[in-house]
Amino acid sequence: MDNNPMGELKNVLKKGQKRNLIIIAILVVLLFAFKPWVQIGAGERGVVQNFGAVQDKVLNEGIHFKIPIVQTVILMDVKIQKAMTDAASSSSDLQDVDLSVALNYHIIPDKANLVYQTIGVEFKERIIDPAIQEVMKAVSARYTAEELITKRPAVSTEMQQALTSRLLASNIAVDAFSIISFSFSQTFTDAIEAKQTAEQNALKAKRDLDRIKVEAEQTIAAATAEAEALRLQKMNISPDLIELRKIEANLKAIEKWNGILPEVTGAGAIPFIGVGDAIKN
Repeated sequence: MDNNPMGELKNVLKKGQKRNLIIIAILVVLLFAFKPWVQIGAGERGVVQNFGAVQDKVLNEGIHFKIPIVQTVILMDVKIQKAMTDAASSSSDLQDVDLSVALNYHIIPDKANLVYQTIGVEFKERIIDPAIQEVMKAVSARYTAEELITKRPAVSTEMQQALTSRLLASNIAVDAFSIISFSFSQTFTDAIEAKQTAEQNALKAKRDLDRIKVEAEQTIAAATAEAEALRLQKMNISPDLIELRKIEANLKAIEKWNGILPEVTGAGAIPFIGVGDAIKN
């Protein structure tokens, strides 16, 4: 009988190492199988469930431990999301209106558990789109078709305020809202264009009329001033003034005379009028 204590000890150690390795391997497999942790990414929140019951605690970004089998964590996206919706509605003057809008929104992060509990992950289809449709129809019905165009900023603001109030009740915040386009029937569009053309023509005609009136007033003012000047001149005319003007004319003629009498004589000759009178004076 071979009694080798050292050999038996080595066998025991080898068996122990194998058993430990097997245990470690089993633990590793169980660890990855049950995965007792969860990683929450950027722009996400974790909704904790204990056997399906939603808990009050909302997990922030990072790694968190959970109880296997007992707890599950649902990831909720709380980043800003965009929804584009088309809707057909009517204006207050019963014109058909096709609207296209864009909405930016996000789930309120610390209310992600309530959103999941009351709405689920399909909140866009269940809440966002129907709310946009209803608000667009309700607001557009308070404006005429023309006002929807001319008061577009006011219409957009009213729609955004209505959506903000409506979605906040579902723990969804509105970040931005914009009207992409309004579309009307071709008949109404042609009528609007015709009206704008008529208004532009009327404005041009009014400006032309104002210009003509100003020019006429200027002409009348100039004629009045000229008539007044003539009247004042007529009032100042006297025999002495006439005689003075004749003398001044003769003096100017003398200044220009070169001292040579004209050689042309006869019936067609032009006399040197008033020279003698001017010299006597």
